[in-house]
Amino acid sequence: MECGPFLPDSLVLEIFLRLPYDAVLSAGLTCRQWLAVSRDEFLWRELFYGYYRIPRSVPRHPSAVSWYREFRRLFDCIPCVEVQTLREHSDQVLHLAFSHRGHRFSSCSKDCTVKLWDTERPDGNISLVHSSSMRQFNWGYTQFSQFNADDTLLLVSGVYLGPHNSSSGEIAVISLENYTLLSRVRNKPYDVFGCWLNETHLISGNLHWIGNMMSCSVLWLNKAFQDVESENVNVVKRLFKIQNINASTIRTVMVAHCRRHDNPDLLLDYDAQSQARREKGQHQPLLFDLGSSCSEEEDEEAESEEHQRKQRYQSLSSARLAQPAISGLEQVIQSCKNVGVRELEIETQVAQMMGRAYTKAPDPSLFEPTGSDEGEDKTYLLFTTGSLTYSPHQIGIKRIKPDQMTTCGPVLGEERNSDEFFDSLDHVIDIHGHIIGMGLSPDHRYLYVNSRAWPAGCVISDPMSPPPIAEEIDLHVIDLKSLREERRSLRAHRAFTPNDECFFIFLDVSRDFVASGAEDKHGYIWDRHYNICLARLAHDDVVNSVAFSPADQELLLTASDDSTIKVWRSPRMVRLAQAPARPPRPRGVLPSWLCRNKNSTPASSVNGKP
Repeated sequence: MECGPFLPDSLVLEIFLRLPYDAVLSAGLTCRQWLAVSRDEFLWRELFYGYYRIPRSVPRHPSAVSWYREFRRLFDCIPCVEVQTLREHSDQVLHLAFSHRGHRFSSCSKDCTVKLWDTERPDGNISLVHSSSMRQFNWGYTQFSQFNADDTLLLVSGVYLGPHNSSSGEIAVISLENYTLLSRVRNKPYDVFGCWLNETHLISGNLHWIGNMMSCSVLWLNKAFQDVESENVNVVKRLFKIQNINASTIRTVMVAHCRRHDNPDLLLDYDAQSQARREKGQHQPLLFDLGSSCSEEEDEEAESEEHQRKQRYQSLSSARLAQPAISGLEQVIQSCKNVGVRELEIETQVAQMMGRAYTKAPDPSLFEPTGSDEGEDKTYLLFTTGSLTYSPHQIGIKRIKPDQMTTCGPVLGEERNSDEFFDSLDHVIDIHGHIIGMGLSPDHRYLYVNSRAWPAGCVISDPMSPPPIAEEIDLHVIDLKSLREERRSLRAHRAFTPNDECFFIFLDVSRDFVASGAEDKHGYIWDRHYNICLARLAHDDVVNSVAFSPADQELLLTASDDSTIKVWRSPRMVRLAQAPARPPRPRGVLPSWLCRNKNSTPASSVNGKP
């Protein structure tokens, strides 16, 4: 349709700059002139920064091809539409984990089962494939699971109820070929969780108390199963032995492989992005297969509900007392009750002197690569720890060398001198708050950390009395190549439990997004490049875990204390699933050309939605 008399393009653009995005799209359907103006790059840059409230100092995503398409990506490709609710668990769902192919995922729950689910059904729905109860092994509940690199084995971590009601952890390895149990490994404390080092070996922990507030954490490498011919070969080997002071312990171990540190999926440093583009001369744009229409965005809840939410969640801690937040804490509290303050201070001083005298020197190659290390795929063990109090407030980093990747060799590891009783940490990052979650980016370049901050300038005089923690959760971003924090922390999610009842909230990272659970009954999604919160995903109770499909970041799962797993897809994917199937196109080049000429029409329809 043509309209006249024509307004100058500059005047139409000035009018469009004062309209919301949906009005601009509707106006673009009026005529060809207005359609052309409604696709103006300057217009969509202004709409983009204004709608998403992004500082203008933040550049466009390095792989974006236009402001219009980038606006559509953030609006249409976020997994924020609930498409399915899975109710097969009978108690709180604590953790979710996808296979590396994305065809399966596992879930752990207070009902003491680990369940496997299929994501590749023809109808698009997710279905239960297998369920294993761990009660027969005297477990209290399952808390964490992880697929090995080739998706043939599943590591399942849980709380093992031992004698005298003392809780420690245990790890089980399940074959995904026939769902048989291959091995079980003790894991103490249970919130070490455990993790895979490679396809056939996993890492577990053990804890030995040396005094009232001093202990030694030992990290073990375990073979997932014992071969028939391996009767005389070790199936375990000690990796590290690390001293803990002030009632702290090592928890939440994970492995980072640094083979892609120099070629990450997304550089978060804006200056580094510009430099990379200059070095390459030109970059290959990442084309997003966007649909032809856009869904309505849900309105944000009013801030006036904040006070009501706080009151509503005051009962959360009592509902979770069955799940101890920090393992072994009661034991430390009881032992310290019978000891004077002066004695505890002396013990701490002695522990620090022992640490200085009997700790092996750190590995200098973490910061100063030698010629032999160049091009080597370095592997780091990451974990939470502490030095000032029992609450985890630091991230420890320890390099795993190539000769430590198997259980071959002495069970107790390499030979030690008499003055090298403990292993040192290669690097420590202090978060200045209680760490409640960690997750790696798919390329293992960035570590995302959930924490609840301590008051600024606080001084810890008593290790058993950590500072009060904030209700706001900070999501820190740490570059594992430079070992420094990137940008400012992400915020939006909240937690309400106090220090001694704080529990882990699992987060997950995809190529472009990061998601996390929260105690405020919502999951959250942020854009990694722009540092903005894009969606809130509602549940009826605490959201403990989130998981992106590694095969499709427009599919997200959330797990909650309401005993459900919710499946979320992007508006684009929902729209494509509901669209009628298109007739197949001609395959041959000549028939296709003849068909186009035969059926060609003078005018073509244009859709004006993002």
